[in-house]
Amino acid sequence: MDIALDYYRIFEAVARHRSFTRAAEALVNSQPNLTRAVHNLEAELGCRLFLRSSRGVELTPEGEALYAHVTAAMEQLRAGEAELQRQRELRSGMVSIACSETALHAVLLQVLSRFHRENPAIRLRVSNQSAPEAIDALRSGLAELAVVTMPPAPLSAPLEATVLASFREVAVCSTAFPLDSGRTFTLREIAALPLIALRRGTSTFDLYEALFRRHGLSYAPDIEAATSTQLLPLVKNSLGVAFVPDVLLPAPGIERLHLREGLPERAVCLIRRTDRPRSVAAAALETMLLSLQNK
Repeated sequence: MDIALDYYRIFEAVARHRSFTRAAEALVNSQPNLTRAVHNLEAELGCRLFLRSSRGVELTPEGEALYAHVTAAMEQLRAGEAELQRQRELRSGMVSIACSETALHAVLLQVLSRFHRENPAIRLRVSNQSAPEAIDALRSGLAELAVVTMPPAPLSAPLEATVLASFREVAVCSTAFPLDSGRTFTLREIAALPLIALRRGTSTFDLYEALFRRHGLSYAPDIEAATSTQLLPLVKNSLGVAFVPDVLLPAPGIERLHLREGLPERAVCLIRRTDRPRSVAAAALETMLLSLQNK
């Protein structure tokens, strides 16, 4: 049985007001239209729903039974409409963001701080992953947006990358590490030192592996860390030297090392799916992220 929703909406209004006239006024409709709709509904259901009298209309037993269900359904519809209205006005909702830690510190934290100040009712779910893992989360639907360092390989549809900002990494060591930090080092000299790096499977590991290879060097870190913020404590305790994003500096007990070759500039990207609409809240956060391009 496929009965138009409007019939039930009209039935609910007539039953609630106990009057076709008052229901027509509430629905901004005409009484003949409401009468016709109720007749059609009664014909579809095969029973009388209202008894008409000089005092108005009353529900039949069948009408009472139907009204209990229709009232509950209409309340759910109104609640759904109200929720969508709150989301449109950014008074409700949630955004899931997958990000790499470098991107979190270089770009995302400042934007999330501003977004939360302006939209305190929106909940944020942030997952801290490697760039490939964050992209996989976006691809599988676990995240609406991904903010990562430049993907190590070109993206395929329906994923699309937009560069938000750039940063550089610097070589660092502990102030207690036995090195003359005032002189300039070659990459070969750095390679001969105990090296601390982000773990395999991250875009950062792939970047430095390729960089060392171009200079005829083997990239074999002595210590692999899971996140970029783990690098500095390891360096501070004189376990080796590391390459870290410049946004993490200055830091107590850490000093920069000058490299002759220099390190490549890196980019932080917003990754989106072009085949799936985003929630109103996610679209608002996306707009705020894209505004970084103009700075």
